[in-house]
Amino acid sequence: MLPREFADLEPFAADWCLATDSERYAKRYASSMNQMQAFYDAITPRAKQAIEYCNRFPLDAMPEEVVNLMRLIYSMLLVSFPVECWRQPRIPDSGTANLECLVAPVP
Repeated sequence: MLPREFADLEPFAADWCLATDSERYAKRYASSMNQMQAFYDAITPRAKQAIEYCNRFPLDAMPEEVVNLMRLIYSMLLVSFPVECWRQPRIPDSGTANLECLVAPVP
């Protein structure tokens, strides 16, 4: 699913290369802190390299495996606050609040 340069992240691709913010939020809410921590620990050291790799391609002409890498980065950003700050998947003291994205980044 990913470029061969990022084969070490392949174990996370099926779960975290999600196309929409709604899917990424649902995955975050359904994941344990151990699952998010493992994903975060694997991708964070590679994030700068992954972003630089994605930047080599125009947004409207990215190969599918590069789009998947970009989606993996989006998921990393989404789990960063739970992992680094809150130590739980949901925002503390937010009750049943929900975020719905009306406009999503492309691709």
